[in-house]
Formats: sequence, structure tokens, C-alpha cells
Amino acid sequence: QVQLVESGGGLVQAGGSLRLSCAASGGIFSTDAMGWYRQAPGKQRELVASFTNSGMTNYADTVKGRFTISRDIAKNTMVLQMNTLKPEDTAVYYCNARVLRSGLNNYYWGQGTQVTVSS
Repeated sequence: QVQLVESGGGLVQAGGSLRLSCAASGGIFSTDAMGWYRQAPGKQRELVASFTNSGMTNYADTVKGRFTISRDIAKNTMVLQMNTLKPEDTAVYYCNARVLRSGLNNYYWGQGTQVTVSS
């Protein structure tokens, strides 16, 4: 069974930092597009940062210069380093990635990790 598990969320004061990790089990990370999303209460899920199929990185305008996405395909992990956090960054953060298992290459979501930034 394929699982994506996020970790690293928590409560932090504005201006602080958090490092989110996404680990895949039961399969192998594909080098296809993958990324981090977030969903705040009452809002739609939005893309925060991602890798394109060619390995380029994209960031939402609201996090550019503050967040950094990275990955280690060999270790089946993806990381989101979040610096200079703001209260508006408060949300549940999800990772999304394609995982290869038994000849199938499907996208999966993690269960989410809560990030709360206090003012």
C-alpha cells in the first residue's frame, strides 16, 4: 500500500520557521511533477510550491522568497522549508506526488499536517 506521510507541522510565532517533510512508503517517488498544497478553513486547497516534470520549481506569489521546496528522489522524500512565517500561512499542508508501485504510476495525497502561525 502506498502512503505519503507529512510531518513537521506545528505552532509557531510569526517570523518563525518550520520544515515540513513528506515521505513515501510502499513505492518509489516518480520524477514527475510533485508539490505541496495547503488548505485554510473555508478556503479552497491551493498550490504552494511544486516541481514541474522537468524538475523546475514553482512557488505561489504569496510564499516566494520565504518557502523553499526540495526533494531527494533516492530517499523518497520531499521537503518544504518555510521561513518568515505569517499568520496567513496557517493551514493544513498536504504533499502530492506520483509514486510507482507494481507497474502503476499514480498520484497520491498525504493526510496533511497542521501549520498554525500566531501573530
